[in-house]
Amino acid sequence: MSLLENLNWRHAVKAYDPTKKIAEEELNKILEAARLAPTSSGLQPFRVIVVENQELKENMVKGALNPEVMRDCSHVLVFAAWDNYSAEKIDKVYDYHTDVRELPRGRFGSYTDQLKTIYGAQTAEQNFAHTARQTYIALGLAMAQAAELKIDSTPAEGFSNEVVDEILGLNELGLKSVTLLYLGYRDAENDWLSKMKKVRIPMEEFIIRK
Repeated sequence: MSLLENLNWRHAVKAYDPTKKIAEEELNKILEAARLAPTSSGLQPFRVIVVENQELKENMVKGALNPEVMRDCSHVLVFAAWDNYSAEKIDKVYDYHTDVRELPRGRFGSYTDQLKTIYGAQTAEQNFAHTARQTYIALGLAMAQAAELKIDSTPAEGFSNEVVDEILGLNELGLKSVTLLYLGYRDAENDWLSKMKKVRIPMEEFIIRK
């Protein structure tokens, strides 16, 4: 199927079959799509936490708008962004870039100095807003890859960030949760949305040409 056919197939599933689990090979393809997502300055200022453990999922349910979805899905992906930029983080990423490309460390020093100046002049809140936005690109690619594999998904912002961050120990990692992606296989009988037509604003209204 084409990408557009896959996107027309997918919807935000409202009920998952708890007996069906995603194969590790297919899960890794979804994670790889997220890893390959483009990010500002190539910094990849976020991480993806994979939650399969049922006890952890049960603990994270507190504050979730769709607790049954969180409980019954196969895996929960937590997209968690850096809580702030720092010179050390930027240097670590670019040292890795130069090592992989077999270039001398510091090869991009003039550019990284600019980044440090820009982000150093901003508050932690401003920087987190920027790192958080990067996660949505990876989220979209993960959903597209899942759809290609005919794995259902539900993106979610409706959850308690404080609960998730505490349970997963994200503060200690310098991370804050931004979005969740529930993955699994739909419970066709109870997923009420699957019985409805997909609705999007018409192209002639959605696209504004100048």
